[in-house]
Amino acid sequence: MEPNARKTQLVAAIRMLETAEIVDFNGHCSVRTGADRLLINSGRSVRSALSVEDIVEIDLDGRVTAGSSEPPMEFPLHAEIYRRRADVNAIVHAHPKWSTFLTIAGQRVEPVFAQGTLLAEIPLFPEVFSINSRARGEALAGVLEEGRAVLLQSHGSVVVGGDIVECFALTVYLEENAYRQYMALQIGAPRVFSEEEIRVSRETLWKPNLFRKTWDYYAAKAGMG
Repeated sequence: MEPNARKTQLVAAIRMLETAEIVDFNGHCSVRTGADRLLINSGRSVRSALSVEDIVEIDLDGRVTAGSSEPPMEFPLHAEIYRRRADVNAIVHAHPKWSTFLTIAGQRVEPVFAQGTLLAEIPLFPEVFSINSRARGEALAGVLEEGRAVLLQSHGSVVVGGDIVECFALTVYLEENAYRQYMALQIGAPRVFSEEEIRVSRETLWKPNLFRKTWDYYAAKAGMG
């Protein structure tokens, strides 16, 4: 994919997540552009009015290699996952409400609907501080290990994927699952999917065309279709 196309797609992901109230005035998304390079939205960018001019390229030490602004202070969150995980080509760090409410209340996210099974067994990073140093980035990557998502205590979520479309869809699924779990907790004990249900759901739903379908749905809602 051409650099400008990568930037445009990254801008679309962030704008759609902001419209869906999963990214707020903070939050950042990135895509890998090389072994030690990534595109990411700048720290000062307005997420609800993001443009390609707000996307910068940096190396894994945070040095700007293309663009005219500074990366977000939490760039180590992205850099250290990319260092550790060669299979990861996109990362979303969001500040979603419902999954964050669950961490505040000390509740684990449980798979309670089909797409939520794609992110079962989500670990919790116990610190509430920003991931703004290499040491904290390394610690976060260590908690994530080979998984697809990690929740940050009272802070937000981190989701990784093979590309930005997959990563976007998984981020949406995580928050929708958390919303359903939270609401069910208001009236009783949520029914959690069984191991067999998780297995079958993953076999059925882990497909690029279904990730794209989710992307297209949110693009249309955001007026970007």
